[in-house]
Order: sequence, then structure tokens, then C-alpha cells
Amino acid sequence: MTTVALTPVEFVNQFYPNFWWIPAGILAAALAIKLPSIIRLWKDPLLRAVGGLLLLACAVFVFVAPSTIARVNRLTGVANFSGPWVYSLLTAFCAFCLLLIITWRNGLADRSDRTRRAMRGVVVVYSCVIAAMWVLFALADVPEERLRDLDTYYANTPYMREMIVLYLLAHTVAAVVTNGLIWNWIRTDGLDSLLRWGLKFLGVGYAAQLFFDAAKLTAVAARWAGRDLDWLSTAVAPPLACLSAVLIAIGFIIPHAGQYLHGRWHVRLAHHELRPLYQLMKTVDGDGVPFLLRATPELRLVRRETFIRDCLLPLARYIDEDRRERYHDAALALGHPPGRAKALAATAAILDAVDARNRTKEDDGAGARDTTDLLREIGAVSRALRRTEDLRAIRARVPDPADGRSLTG
Repeated sequence: MTTVALTPVEFVNQFYPNFWWIPAGILAAALAIKLPSIIRLWKDPLLRAVGGLLLLACAVFVFVAPSTIARVNRLTGVANFSGPWVYSLLTAFCAFCLLLIITWRNGLADRSDRTRRAMRGVVVVYSCVIAAMWVLFALADVPEERLRDLDTYYANTPYMREMIVLYLLAHTVAAVVTNGLIWNWIRTDGLDSLLRWGLKFLGVGYAAQLFFDAAKLTAVAARWAGRDLDWLSTAVAPPLACLSAVLIAIGFIIPHAGQYLHGRWHVRLAHHELRPLYQLMKTVDGDGVPFLLRATPELRLVRRETFIRDCLLPLARYIDEDRRERYHDAALALGHPPGRAKALAATAAILDAVDARNRTKEDDGAGARDTTDLLREIGAVSRALRRTEDLRAIRARVPDPADGRSLTG
């Protein structure tokens, strides 16, 4: 059997009926990922707006699928009712993107007259565009249902022609304005790296929308000139629309999801970094932290920090401050920077204190000490515990008459 290779146009035409469910599924998955954050932080208007944008974009691709178009037309009893309906969703999506970019860039606290006028202008203009499209559709005579090529098939039909041009122009203007705002914003100094990456995805996504508009307008104009370039509308524009929607969704998600993941990563990293000091403190209080199956990373970090500090408080009376100072001088003499030298000195002093406590009675020790710095620097101390060679070097420079001491206490 001979396999014939499909051209890109034939490939899109073959998979066109199911093509639209791919971006719809991606957008739905993105919305599902964001939904817990949206519910938890419902008072954040930007987060709600991103969720609304994803929902609207998903609705566009659900209703533009040929099977959905036919079902809507059948339910309403109006041939091609899905045309103005999909165009309205797409126009609303454009307006929503403009409003979100304006609000996002200027900030929620910006209530200047210029910002309010810009937002009111977007709402008024695009509301009028949607209303005008429905009026033009009501006036047009479009009895034959078209599931794929409505734009080009009725490109020369009175009123329908104006409706098609109106939605394409509104979409193009929104894409141009939004693209300009985004790329100007990207060039701003001092942007967070996650925000900059999100804006880059948005910029590429809206650039893809411009190519989508160019393909649609070229196909419609070709019909006006008596030529047939319908493949631009039915085979080139759909992949561009899918690519644009996915890139825009990623662009809006990256700053929010990135910050969330960045925060989670730092919590897990802090929990991991405290492990050496936690293991050392278990030699002082062998119980450790009881395991909780449903504990969040934040709760596990707090419980580990609390356990370490609870153990350090009674252990502090065994710390020899004179030896701690000598450890600090030894670390500086070995070339360690001041911050690391301080952490190494505190760590060596804690190891001495653990040894002293194990050799003496529970109630022995030098009495109460100021442990403010020590409790605040538990992360640096725990990291220093991993530097066994450095600890061994500075402890060798400060002899201790006690026998049997080791790095592990």
C-alpha cells in the first residue's frame, strides 16, 4: 500500500473537525491549574481576570468547532447563528485582553483619569462592535449553513460582508494596540524576570493573531476580487489561532504560576537546608518532629524551625562565647568572608555545646545567654554543618582540652 504524504493544507483540512479541541483542552487544563489559586485568592482582581480570560478563550474554541457550530445552529433554529455568536466571543476576548493589559501594567492602585478613560473607551467601543454585528446579521440573508468557510462564502453578501469586516478590523486593532503595549512594557527597566518572560509569550501570541487577521482579510479580499484563496481562511488561520491562544494563556499564567512555584521551591529548599542542624538537634532531643501525612511544605518548615529553636534555647547555656570568638577569628584567618566566618564559628560553638551537654549533667551550664543572633541564623548554621572540612580546620586552630570530641557531637 502506497502512503501519500499530506500537504500542510490537506493535513489541516483532514483534522479540521477535531482541530479546535486541542487548544480548548490546553486552555481548560491551564484554567484547572489556576483554579485552586483563584479560589484561594479570590479577592485578587488580577487573578480573577486571568481566570476569566482563560474561560473566555476556552469558550471561543469550544464554540468554533464545527460540531458545536452545527449544534448551536440547530438548537436556535437559525442558520449560521453561530457566526455572530463566535465573533462576539472573539471580540469580547480582544476587549478583555486590552482591559487586562491596561490594568496589569498601570496597577490596581492607578485610578487616573487617563486610565479610566482608556478602560471606558475599550468597553464602549467593543460593546458597540458586538451590538453592530448582531444588527448586521439580522439584516443579512444567509440561508445556507456554513461550518468552516462562513467568512469567505458570504464575503460578498450585503450586511454579512460588513459584519465580517467589522469583526476582523476590531480584532486587528485590538491585536495591534495590545502588541504595542506589551512590547513597550517589555523594554521597561527593572521588570521581574518571570513577568518579562510572560510578556514575551504574550507578545509572540498577539503577533500570531496579527498573522491570523492577515490570512483572514486576504482570503476575504480575494473573494471581492473574484479569486479563491479560501485555504488561507480555512487552513492557515486556524493553526495561527490555536498557537496564539496557547501562547497568550502561557503568557498570563507564567508570572502568577512562576511566583507560586518559586515560593514553593524556596520553602522546600529551606526545609532541606535545615536538615543537618535538625539531625544534630535530635541528638539533644531524640523525639524529633512527628510525621504528619497531610502537612503542607510551609507547615513542615515551620515545625522543623520550631523544633530546632526549642532545642537551641536550653543548649545555649553550654556555649562558650570566648571560644566562639576564637573560632570566628580562625575562620577569618583562613580566608572565609565575614558572613560565612560567623556561621562557621556559631556552628563550631554549637558542636562544642552538644559535646559539653553530653558530658555533664542536665542542670550544668553557664546560665542564660542572649540567643537572638543564633536563633535568627539557623539556616546559615545548618548550611555550615555541611562544610565539615572547614569546620575541622577552624576547630583545629582552637585547641580544646576536652577529649573525645567529634564533628557530629
